[in-house]
Amino acid sequence: MMDSDVILILLTDGVANGAIYLLAGIGMVLVFSVTRVVFVPFGDVAVFAALSLAAFESGHLPPTVWMVALLAAIAVGLEVLRLIRAHDYGKIPAAVLGWGILPALPCVAAWSLAGTQAPAALKVLCAILLVVPIAPLAARILLQPIADASSLVLLMAALVMHFLFAGLGLMFFGPEGHRTQVLLDGSCDLGATFAVSMQTVLMVGAAGLLGLMFFLFFEYTLVGKALRATAVNRVGARLVGVRPARTALMAYLCASLLAGLIGVLIAPITTLYYDSGFTIGLKAFVAAIIGGLTSYPLTALGAVAVGILESFGAFWSGALKDVIVFSVLIPVLLVRSYYAVHSEDEVEEINQ
Repeated sequence: MMDSDVILILLTDGVANGAIYLLAGIGMVLVFSVTRVVFVPFGDVAVFAALSLAAFESGHLPPTVWMVALLAAIAVGLEVLRLIRAHDYGKIPAAVLGWGILPALPCVAAWSLAGTQAPAALKVLCAILLVVPIAPLAARILLQPIADASSLVLLMAALVMHFLFAGLGLMFFGPEGHRTQVLLDGSCDLGATFAVSMQTVLMVGAAGLLGLMFFLFFEYTLVGKALRATAVNRVGARLVGVRPARTALMAYLCASLLAGLIGVLIAPITTLYYDSGFTIGLKAFVAAIIGGLTSYPLTALGAVAVGILESFGAFWSGALKDVIVFSVLIPVLLVRSYYAVHSEDEVEEINQ
């Protein structure tokens, strides 16, 4: 039966899940607003961070090292080939540095930490940094060559990227599931009969802190203002000297960083497999759709709503909890389509 204690427990779990979807939703909105790409493989990057941390805890070298090395080698080859075709040989060393050497630095750190008795915090940090280059490298390989394509083509490319990551995850990590140790032990008593685990407090606190940091980043830093300018008007941003390719790279870096943080936060509370990221990304996408893929505050509200709905849905029917969450997309899309303002050019294209 559902009494007040059960409702309080479900709300707590829902807020904790919503905190994770909040971070993922911020990353997806950031990437979409800057690049027009619905970054479907966001959850896959988060899973790679979690599996990398699990490999550290088991005393093995994370297979993510080989994945990053493979993507970096392909990205360097493509960039060098582009510069050779443009007869711009002077930029080749910078391309090798940016696309090859810098992504390899976390791999070197992971190599030095594997199998050692290093502090847990250091392993967590290395697991996060190890996945930071994944999204920019994959975007350079698959998305940058078609950056000016339609949104539908970009969505299809993002789906291809997800299936690519799923295949690489199966190849490097195997089909087994993993769960890591909790980052914070203990619980916080909120009453005589109710307590919240410190891991849940950490998840909610991290989401709030990172949300505040991103707000300050967009409001008061030059890079953040460049990202906002590109999101508002790509042509205008280009006219005032903002390079869309560079802002896109920053957007993917921020998204990878958020995904890495999500991975290490959820790894202690759920068993993750190589393909678990798709569901995480879809639920974050629902939150981002509620925010219209543009509004960060509405995305935050949507994330909390999705988390609470998922928690109560699991209580009512564990088999249908995902169906309940994803069914929210239908009324949200209907309402947004009804109130959307279409330009005359779009109306003429639809009529034709």
